[in-house]
Amino acid sequence: MKTTTIAVAGALTAFASAGTAQETFEMTSAFGKNLPILGTAGVAFVDKINAISESVEFEHFDPGELVPTLEALDAVSNGSVDAAYTTSGYWQGKMAAAGLFAAVPFGPEPGEMLAWMLYDDGLTLMQKMYDTNGYNVHVTLCGTYAPETSGWFKKEINSPEDLQGLNMRFFGLGAEVMQKLGVSTSLLAGGDIFPALERGAIDATEFSMPIVDANLGFYNVAKFNYFPGWHQPATMFELLINKDRWDELDDTSKKQIEIACMANITDNFAEGEAKNFPAMIENVNEHGVEIKNWTPEQLKAFEAAWLEVVEELQAEDELFAEAWADLSEFREGYKTWFNNIYLPRPWN
Repeated sequence: MKTTTIAVAGALTAFASAGTAQETFEMTSAFGKNLPILGTAGVAFVDKINAISESVEFEHFDPGELVPTLEALDAVSNGSVDAAYTTSGYWQGKMAAAGLFAAVPFGPEPGEMLAWMLYDDGLTLMQKMYDTNGYNVHVTLCGTYAPETSGWFKKEINSPEDLQGLNMRFFGLGAEVMQKLGVSTSLLAGGDIFPALERGAIDATEFSMPIVDANLGFYNVAKFNYFPGWHQPATMFELLINKDRWDELDDTSKKQIEIACMANITDNFAEGEAKNFPAMIENVNEHGVEIKNWTPEQLKAFEAAWLEVVEELQAEDELFAEAWADLSEFREGYKTWFNNIYLPRPWN
């Protein structure tokens, strides 16, 4: 009887252990964990999901530890990496619509963008983009923050003509706008920007918010920091998981990942709102940065170039045209809410 009891107990223990076995996901991040907000968001997601789930566990890896930043989509799709915390704007060269799900020039700010993505058709169209282009990934929205600074320049920009001939690091759909204005753009990962700026391979750069850019030391080389971030009024971040791995998960594990990402979105946005104005003040007072604002005329030139880009991409790419039409329809309706509910700010 004693032997039988021990055997049964052992079997139950083995069964329980099998039932609670964890699925491990190696996750590459597009951003180094040393970068405030931008990089720590990927770490924060891992901390959240690992704290609430007994069935899945994520391991965070910095860019280059598993794959370079710009190779993450292909790596997740082919299964050489399980997951990636990144932004779809990095895939602009692969899919014309990719930038629409990351940051839309002169587009929605965070609240409106989240509304379109989560409660309208944005996220569905985003998954359709990956599926249509043959990528074996499942996408979950996993972070967002407010407008970025729109550039660090070595020389003051007084007119659109001053942009002509510049070499500049630029991201997503905004890069297409800058090209219209005579700028030669390149997409560099975060860790590659400062060396390129310092040795003169690029004349200017945009990358992220003031606190992130300060961490990378752009102020040492480029003293003119321009606002507002017309090219990225909001930026969305994604969690890509290999579709085969995702489909193998039970519903509870999937929901836990989604919940961790939703919590991450809240943290990501709030932290950006809290920590950027001190960074701006420090940039000015301690590093000699000049905060500059684009004039209405300059912004009109950027917007006119953007509308040209939209027309061209709609004609070239069916999915871009579908997503743009959907977003435009949503924004037209959203005006009814926005224009009536939010308090004007005459004191600005």
